[in-house]
Amino acid sequence: MYEITIQKTFSAAHTLDIGSEREELHGHNFKVEAAVASEELNPDGLVLDFRVLKQWVGAILEELDHSFLNDRAPFRDTSPTSEHIARYIYDRLEEMAVPRGLEVSRVAVWESEGSKAVYAKSRSSV
Repeated sequence: MYEITIQKTFSAAHTLDIGSEREELHGHNFKVEAAVASEELNPDGLVLDFRVLKQWVGAILEELDHSFLNDRAPFRDTSPTSEHIARYIYDRLEEMAVPRGLEVSRVAVWESEGSKAVYAKSRSSV
């Protein structure tokens, strides 16, 4: 299996309900790492051109950048935790990758230097 990975960033604010308490409104400079994979390389010897993967992820992040995540459609009924953000990006990226015969390996979202959440589909569900 071959895999390529890119990293991009976006800035956004959110509030989270944790336990019985609501956190204050706060923001992060999120870092996102997205990986796609393929059993075979394309005729150019690539899984996918890095520029294409950066464009795909960039288009998804543009929708979230400099926004209040709680007001964005994907998070109106779902808390915008790093875990949910990773899943959202994964699902959107999968829509772009699968038609090209690619698999999204994982998406990681850091909300700070030492704190990240990762979403990857279970191999048993693929």
